Amino acid sequence: MLKNVSYHISVKTGDIPGASSDSKVFIKLYGEKADSSKEPLLVSDNDLGNYFERGRVDEFTLDTMDIGKINRILIGHDNVGLRSGWFLASVQITVPVQGRQYMFPCNRWLDKDEADGRVEVEVYPSEIVPIEKLINYEVSVVTGDVRAAGTNAKVFMQIYGETGKTELIILENRSNNFERGATDIFKREAADVGKIYKIRIGHDGKGIGDGWFLESVTLKRLATNTKESDKKKKKKKKSEEEEEEETKVEEVMDVYTFVAHRWLAKDEGDKELVVELVPDGESALEENTYEVHVLTGNVWGAGTDANVFLSIYGVGRGDTGERQLKRSNNLNKFEKGQVDVFTIKAIDLGELKKLRIRHDNSGASPSWFLERVEIVDLKESTTYYFPCQRWLAVEEDDGQIVRELVPVDEAFVKKDSENDGQSLATLGLEQKAKSTTYTVKVKTGDKKNAGTDANVFITLYGSKDDTGIVSLKASKINKNKFERGKVDEFTVESVDIGDLKKIKIGHDNKGNSTGWFLEWVEIDAPSLGRCLKFPCGRWLDKSEDDGAIERIIFPAELQTTEYIPFVPYEITVYTSDIFGAGTDADVFIVLYGSDGICTQQKSLCLNKREQRMYFERNSVNQFIVELEDVGDIIEKIRIGHKGGGLNSGWHLDRVTIRRLLPNGKGSETVTFPCERWLAKSEDDGEIVRELVPSDIFTEKLMKDGTLKQIEEEVEDPLEVHTYKISVFTGDIYGAGTDANVFLNIYGDLGDTGERKLSKSETNFNKFERGQEDTFTIQAVDLGILYKIKIRHDNSMFSPDWFLEKVEILDETTEESFVFLCERWLSKKKEDKKIERTLYEQSYDGERNSLDGSSVSLSSQDSNANVKETKKSSLVKAAEKGSLIPYHITVTTGTEYDSSTDSRVYIIIMGPQKVQTERLWLDLPEGKDEFADGSVEKFSVWGLDVGEIKKVEVGHDGATPESCWLVEELTIVVPTKGVMYNFVCKCWLARDKGDGLTSRILNILDADCVNVGLKILYEVTVVTGDIESGGTDASIFMTVFGSNGNTEEMQLEKNGDRFERGQEDSFIMEIADIAPLRKMRIRMDGKGTRPHWFLERIILKNLSNQEVATFTYGEWLSKLKNAKGSLVCEMPAVINDEQMMEDTTYTLQVKTSDVGGAGTDANVSLILFGENGDSGTLALKESNKSNKFERNQMDEFNFSDMLSLGDLCKVRIWHDNKGIAPGWHLEYIDVKDSAMDKTFRFQCDRWLAKGEDDGQLIRELACANNDILELKERTAYEIVTVTSDREDAETKENIWIILEGKLGRSKEFLMENSSKKRRFERGATDTFQFSSKNVGEIAAICVGHCPKDGKKSSAKADVFWHVQEIVITEMELCNKYFFRCNVKIPLRYKRRDYKVFECAKVTESFASKARSLVPVKYETIVVTGFEKGAGTDANVFITIFGLNGDSGKRALKQKFRNLFERGKTNRFYLETLDMGELKKVRIEHDNSGLAPGWLVERVEITNSATGVTTIFPCGKWLDENRGDGLIWRELFPRY
Repeated sequence: MLKNVSYHISVKTGDIPGASSDSKVFIKLYGEKADSSKEPLLVSDNDLGNYFERGRVDEFTLDTMDIGKINRILIGHDNVGLRSGWFLASVQITVPVQGRQYMFPCNRWLDKDEADGRVEVEVYPSEIVPIEKLINYEVSVVTGDVRAAGTNAKVFMQIYGETGKTELIILENRSNNFERGATDIFKREAADVGKIYKIRIGHDGKGIGDGWFLESVTLKRLATNTKESDKKKKKKKKSEEEEEEETKVEEVMDVYTFVAHRWLAKDEGDKELVVELVPDGESALEENTYEVHVLTGNVWGAGTDANVFLSIYGVGRGDTGERQLKRSNNLNKFEKGQVDVFTIKAIDLGELKKLRIRHDNSGASPSWFLERVEIVDLKESTTYYFPCQRWLAVEEDDGQIVRELVPVDEAFVKKDSENDGQSLATLGLEQKAKSTTYTVKVKTGDKKNAGTDANVFITLYGSKDDTGIVSLKASKINKNKFERGKVDEFTVESVDIGDLKKIKIGHDNKGNSTGWFLEWVEIDAPSLGRCLKFPCGRWLDKSEDDGAIERIIFPAELQTTEYIPFVPYEITVYTSDIFGAGTDADVFIVLYGSDGICTQQKSLCLNKREQRMYFERNSVNQFIVELEDVGDIIEKIRIGHKGGGLNSGWHLDRVTIRRLLPNGKGSETVTFPCERWLAKSEDDGEIVRELVPSDIFTEKLMKDGTLKQIEEEVEDPLEVHTYKISVFTGDIYGAGTDANVFLNIYGDLGDTGERKLSKSETNFNKFERGQEDTFTIQAVDLGILYKIKIRHDNSMFSPDWFLEKVEILDETTEESFVFLCERWLSKKKEDKKIERTLYEQSYDGERNSLDGSSVSLSSQDSNANVKETKKSSLVKAAEKGSLIPYHITVTTGTEYDSSTDSRVYIIIMGPQKVQTERLWLDLPEGKDEFADGSVEKFSVWGLDVGEIKKVEVGHDGATPESCWLVEELTIVVPTKGVMYNFVCKCWLARDKGDGLTSRILNILDADCVNVGLKILYEVTVVTGDIESGGTDASIFMTVFGSNGNTEEMQLEKNGDRFERGQEDSFIMEIADIAPLRKMRIRMDGKGTRPHWFLERIILKNLSNQEVATFTYGEWLSKLKNAKGSLVCEMPAVINDEQMMEDTTYTLQVKTSDVGGAGTDANVSLILFGENGDSGTLALKESNKSNKFERNQMDEFNFSDMLSLGDLCKVRIWHDNKGIAPGWHLEYIDVKDSAMDKTFRFQCDRWLAKGEDDGQLIRELACANNDILELKERTAYEIVTVTSDREDAETKENIWIILEGKLGRSKEFLMENSSKKRRFERGATDTFQFSSKNVGEIAAICVGHCPKDGKKSSAKADVFWHVQEIVITEMELCNKYFFRCNVKIPLRYKRRDYKVFECAKVTESFASKARSLVPVKYETIVVTGFEKGAGTDANVFITIFGLNGDSGKRALKQKFRNLFERGKTNRFYLETLDMGELKKVRIEHDNSGLAPGWLVERVEITNSATGVTTIFPCGKWLDENRGDGLIWRELFPRY
């Protein structure tokens, strides 16, 4: 019987109509060792009456032989009965003896008439979770053969062993147990406790005839020990078989017998219902008697009529279990000031370590004030003192009706009783330090009828012990507990139970509406610095789910948070003996250590009732609070109250704070004198005071058991300084405010806390336009001030406030600090914030770390690292190249219940177990879920894993409800230039799909798109220190390099960037276009402060540390800039060298001699050259009064331009305004004064709606470029880089062949001679060869051959390790890069070589310019077929190629309704050849009735080459769908 294994099977029926079944269900388990037989599931454990009903869970136990690990199951039904069809959701099999739990998701019909008509199905486990391992015990109970020996009460037992104790085991079967003379046998699963030394057995005394005469108990269990047999040692030769038999694991049956032979009855023997027994033959332990003295306090209402329960714990020998304290020496137990004595019999516990005492809150006045418990060990005759001095009451203290007490030294107790006048407990702190306070938060689900009125209880199980049953009576938040959608908070204290492993929570099913839907339980233990979340998401209801009303819940690993542990402080507050000194206000306190480390603000009273009780005239009140550890010294405290109420004024005499010494051998007490009013109507009207310590009193427990006391004064405590604060309101219309203003000042020694600026010393009406208000604040020395936080409460009629600046003068040191603001604090204006953090003008520490998360020690964000350098941790990591940004887009599905409010994470994995940490995708403020159909975008920083192999996506939801349907996942890795797109369409849910909440996606299943490599730059923007130099307008930046330019990128304001006198640094991704040439900054001139004084911008390439500076030093503004310009161009300065020359461009525009050639339209153009483009130049100021007339030459001058170098094209267009706007342009000449060179751009075509191809825009190529005729022959320069590592070099020769688009070169031999050594370690060698032109080089073949051509010297193990090869074609100077990083073996034969493909080409300007010929691009736009896919908005397209872009072109056709649902539209655009097409940007202007547009794809054909590039889209451009964008960037699909 003991070798059998119990398989606990939970069968969940789906919650869909018609899911229930009436047929017989069977199951078969297939295991590694064997298979079970087909077992019908007939009798369930949780007996729901009708099995397999919709949405319910039935639980069965199969007891069979051990089949090993379960591989799969077969489950089905016999299809008999009226409603035989069954929808099976899932099966869960728990096997405690294996320590495993298997999940089998099914989610399908087993029905002749549904789906595939099958009524049985094989299911494989989706996950196997390890659980606590249990072993089988067989318990035989013999009832005595005495009259009325039997019982009907509930019998329980508990087993104690060397390694711990089992949980309470209930002994009952279906039959009638414990009859006179009977032997009952039970099989139970419980923890393995090692060698057993005692059991406790008893009953609850319920029912008629509950008295029970227990004869004996026998326990059996299997012990597996490998025993070496004695025969081995005698070296007798044995047959093989015997040998084998001997080494087999012998399964020995451990048998323990416990003889009781006694009554367990209220009216027999010693009237006890519980007995502890030791195994027969083990006489080491014997029964002991403990005399328990319970002292009830002397407080009003201290006594109780409730039932009191006690359990006593020994150091190494278990505990007594919970015993009711029934028979006292007093008739009326537990009355005020009374001592009750009880005796408890138990197996000797050794030294006592703690006790737990509780009452059940029954009777008329259950509240109980317990002074202390004394326990006399009669065998040892020693006394233990357990002080309590606290209430066990729902309405008092922290609401607990259970206390765990630890013994203290007699010296401490005696010290109290000597000076009896002191009613103060002084031991609370020691107790608190030894115990752990858990804050338990319980969330009731937001469902119909989710709340309960039943009594809820909880047990916390730790690795060492459990808390016993704790009733959750006193919620700190809600009067009515456990109501729908609410969170209730409770306090549970216990002593040393180890790490929390699980909890058991349940209710007693009493009251009206007892069913309860429990969402989760969160347990926070500040003294351990750990907060655990226990997700449940199930009913505790007799008529729902599996009918259980208590559940065991395990913590969700992903939802655990850890922080620095809190420590206990004992805070004693002395109120003065003056008339009206007391207060009923809410008193709070903050403690400060050195370096500005501080605790959170903590209210001393838990509720209004305590506020009324405490802080009375001449009273002394003591509080024990857990707060952050502020270090060895408390530098200052801030104490104050919130005001309010009738007589809130308070005269505080002093505060003392006691903390334990590190080793627990005593304590230190720090005194903070005050002796002042905290009242609005007294003294200076302040209700917050900062106090510094005067003296420290230390008590140490010496070795001889005496207390040594030392008193010392605090040496030079911080002084109290007076700070004069001047607040300047701006001189702008509507600048003043009537709202209440609050200020917090931060220095390197701490902060002042938030103070209300109430009494202005200069003006009666505060904060009016253009005025200065002065306030005085007293605070303990803050050191050097570096920031302030200022806010208003948005109250009164016109709260909007324009704050110019705040000046603070430290009157003690006469130092002055200036904090510039020049911004609105308003819910209506600018960024709609009414709180600002301002930094001191000269402060250059870290302001806000780039990733937006400031790491601070406490919740009062005191920046402890003020003096750190400017660099944030992110920049450092990015410079090392270890962290890179990943941009992640998550699309949630649109099916029912797709959304989730769990936290979503992603892990990116590279080769060989390299992976990022778990990157949490936390939603921005204001969003609380991944909603149906939403598209959420995240940027996260993670480890650079090299080549991505797999991606794990998941969420931390662990309840059945937390399901999430991931439609699509996109990951962009800018530093690699790739985008991976996964179309997942999969559930991550406990109850859907395969029941997993995380999934690993293989990169091979993703669409991989090349989106262009980006380089990380640190961008530093310096705003001028000039009045109102800051702006909130949008700022855009374009960077130009000699290898192309970036698109226009917005510089994010991010709350407080681009303010007066600031240097703002952030990381941006910029295309690989270095060397940098110039930067263009554009401002949109919108917002409440549209003017910006830009000093300079610095770009630092984080991969090679190159720095480029761009200086402007001027306004960007329509008003304050002389030209009214909102755009500026700045040349790059690298190593003090300006990268571009200044020049004047003279443009001569010749209109043709053709009828109607002239135009009155406005003409604009852009010049393109090797250093980028000129930006749009409007041709306004000509030397002729009437511009662009037939056969006329117009001249335009543009001075102060940056020279673009050689020009290659011009884009020219007009706006088609005026009468007869059509224009026939002959040519344009552009003269660059710095280069003294003229470029001719021939046109000879119309720019007119009605002529030629109807385009109003033309791109013209530079006529100068045609001169370069390509010759047949050219020269190649080959540069080899040998790796810098051991044995990389070679003394032999290398040969190389180029494979080009036009053909293959001959073999070039790169020779090594003794005179001129080549290919040495780390060397770079250059060779030049003349050859025929092979065109664009695609690959190279590289071989390694012996110098003298002899076979013999071809040693097998000679290698050349080559890092990289660069080949330059000398005619056009195009460079081809080959990244090799491989060793090439020496071979005599020419057949053995390595092939490298071209990794990167840098095309020279001359080469690019040559290919600029006009090309017609046929553009096809396909609109999707869904409802409402078409649009009436105006559509624009920009095409990007290797050689430039098309500019933004409108897609229009006369009198045609374009972009209708399911239709294809065709357009022709003519531009100069853009080379290989890289991407397309398509957008619309959101005009018209239904502008939302679903674009299926865009196809673009180069009519010259016939090459078609397809750009798939398949996304909406709609403000109301998905991510709400009305533009898309599309990349080619090859």
